[in-house]
Amino acid sequence: MKKFFVLGVVTLITFIFANNLYSQANTVKLGIVDAETILKEMPEFQAADKQVREVGQKWSDTLNILREDLKKKFEVYQKQSSMMAPDQKAKEEESLQAMNMQMMQFQEEKFGQNGALDKLRVKLLEPIREKARKAIEEVAKEEKITLVVDKLTAVYSDAKIDITFKVIDKIKRGN
Repeated sequence: MKKFFVLGVVTLITFIFANNLYSQANTVKLGIVDAETILKEMPEFQAADKQVREVGQKWSDTLNILREDLKKKFEVYQKQSSMMAPDQKAKEEESLQAMNMQMMQFQEEKFGQNGALDKLRVKLLEPIREKARKAIEEVAKEEKITLVVDKLTAVYSDAKIDITFKVIDKIKRGN
């Protein structure tokens, strides 16, 4: 009998503890945002993104010119190499290798991982992303939301918890 009483008390305490955890979990309020939509609605993001694309295109054009110059010089070399003296042939090969190295170096400096284009993108876009994050945080506090998730990471979300347009409104109003 004593065993059943202890087991009953333990079960009751476990039930109370579980119920308390469940009720605390129910106080978590979720919000969903579409960060991409928020950023696209920000004029400063559009301007910065355009600037990054323009610089990237300019560097891409330069890279294409370097590539074409190398290709043309290589074609000329192939046509004339049979008539060249060995020292002249070696000199032309060195020149082709130097041009190729210059092209590869330019490509790595501008487009490589942590290259100039990546650094420009971070420099221009990170302050804008931070502004969006602050607006999301402010809306979440106003709405008493404890967790905000981006739509891209959510498997499913009810449209009722989407605060994207409240955040856009907050940004456009400037607080």
